[in-house]
Amino acid sequence: MNLTDEKGIAEAVRQALAEAGYTGQKKVPARMTLRLAEELAARVEKKAREQNMRVVTAVADEGGNIRLLRSMDGAYLGSADVAANKAYTSVAFQMSTQTLSALARPDGPLYGIQHTNGGRIVIFGGGEPLFADGVLIGGLGVSGGTAEQDTALAAYGASLLKEDGSNLRFAP
Repeated sequence: MNLTDEKGIAEAVRQALAEAGYTGQKKVPARMTLRLAEELAARVEKKAREQNMRVVTAVADEGGNIRLLRSMDGAYLGSADVAANKAYTSVAFQMSTQTLSALARPDGPLYGIQHTNGGRIVIFGGGEPLFADGVLIGGLGVSGGTAEQDTALAAYGASLLKEDGSNLRFAP
């Protein structure tokens, strides 16, 4: 590479920037779109059907606002509120509701936390925060099975999100 001429210098700069991961495009932070929420819920529901479960799936944005609430045929009526609150809780505390459960035990540092936030805090499994590139973009709440089943489905849903540049995609 000839660094004495303008073309050579420009090429050296382009190469150095490419090696550093700079593409020339400003990276747009990932967001919880309705389309992403719908795809996430559909995949969780498919997994629930495989296990003969009927669940309600809620997806919240980074502010805890519910973007999507879907109830499978035959799911418990009460599961809608629980799923929405699991999604909210996982965003509010940026941790799974299962993790929060351990902290909210009578001997734990957050004992009684479920009585805050207007009663919206859920301290049993089934809620997972959703991250993209280390940034919180939302939360997922699943309700309708046992706490263990809900926990597994929510963890499965959260594990599906993969980042590809500035776009979120799903793992195969």
